[in-house]
Amino acid sequence: MTDTASTPARTDSPPEPGLGERTIREILGSSNAAVTVLAFVAAMVVGGILIAIADPDTRTASSYFFSYPWDTFTDGFKAIGNGYWAMFQGAIFNPHTAAQGTLSGYLGPISETLTNATPLILGGLSVGLAFRAGLFNIGGQGQIIAGAVFAGYVGFAWHLPFIIHVIVAVIAGTIGGAIWGGLAGLLKAKTGAHEVITTIMLNYVALNALGYLLSVRGFQAPPYGQAISNSVDPNAMLWKLFGSSMRVNAGLFLALGAAVFMWWLLTRSTLGFKLRAVGANQFAARTAGIKVERGYIVVMLLAGGLAGLAGVTQILGTNGQITGDIDAGIGFDAITVALLGRAKAGPTVLAGLLFGALRAGGIQMQSNTGTPVDLVEVVQALIVLFIAAPGLVRAIFRLRGSGGGGEALAKGWNG
Repeated sequence: MTDTASTPARTDSPPEPGLGERTIREILGSSNAAVTVLAFVAAMVVGGILIAIADPDTRTASSYFFSYPWDTFTDGFKAIGNGYWAMFQGAIFNPHTAAQGTLSGYLGPISETLTNATPLILGGLSVGLAFRAGLFNIGGQGQIIAGAVFAGYVGFAWHLPFIIHVIVAVIAGTIGGAIWGGLAGLLKAKTGAHEVITTIMLNYVALNALGYLLSVRGFQAPPYGQAISNSVDPNAMLWKLFGSSMRVNAGLFLALGAAVFMWWLLTRSTLGFKLRAVGANQFAARTAGIKVERGYIVVMLLAGGLAGLAGVTQILGTNGQITGDIDAGIGFDAITVALLGRAKAGPTVLAGLLFGALRAGGIQMQSNTGTPVDLVEVVQALIVLFIAAPGLVRAIFRLRGSGGGGEALAKGWNG
């Protein structure tokens, strides 16, 4: 006979979420627009300091700072002003090109911003949708590559009438991304394999598979001396919105349509409610009768399809041929876009536009001032860093409120 009094009570409480998961939830759960705006301001201030440090004149003046300190400050502020003015010209409006009186002169910078923003919006929606279901989709790179390969192959290997060819190629690219994302969801549902590991590994699989395809005749463009695919048939290319002189194309409508779809899915549909329930608490969702494993598969299929659309806009919208860098780093930038947009459709579109402007403006900044374009990526990282630590932003700008993700991070770090 056992002594029940000495037997410890059994508890089946769910495990505590890890530090990374808690911090992500805090970031996504916060809705303070002021903190987001101030995080951007703080990142631009730090970026300005880095621009000044990178400026040769400022560094020269700093060598005699204690004799004539004003020279250092004058050159530094001049470098910052020139850098950000050049960025504005490259992203929004350039008076020099506008003086030409042509449509491309007026809308060229905006065109580049929208072109860069289009795949970023789609990638951000992909990552954000997975976030809402409690999953970390780090496989945007592989899903974008899969989407580009499927769409590109249909684009150059099939010969269909205009409109039909575009539609079929877009669908093919979406399916390619969905398959690649669905593999990670299936592994998560059936084996419990963590999606971060599987999506990262699938990135490598896709990248190396692409390298192989670019060496195969029939896929590779003749005379077979370069790792580049055949050219997509003009009938399969997404049409230009402002004429052939500007790159912005109908892929922008795909991105905006995908944002509307994500908004409807998460706020108006039964499936979206189930996915959000799984993301909020998978144990409670399972108790309520929701099939959690099925939700993992569905959300990764949808997320992969959105990332595949990003690949579609790359190959059918701007490039026309598949190369080894067709993903252009969008898969990882999409994570920062999703975090800045707090995994919501509307804010993610705005975040994609901001990052698209930074990309377009960074090129102009480097061309006009010689400032390294890598500083744009530093600014992007700083934006997310400050958003992840709202307590720090509030302390800098003397705001009242809870610490949010920063407090969660500090608590997790201190155990």
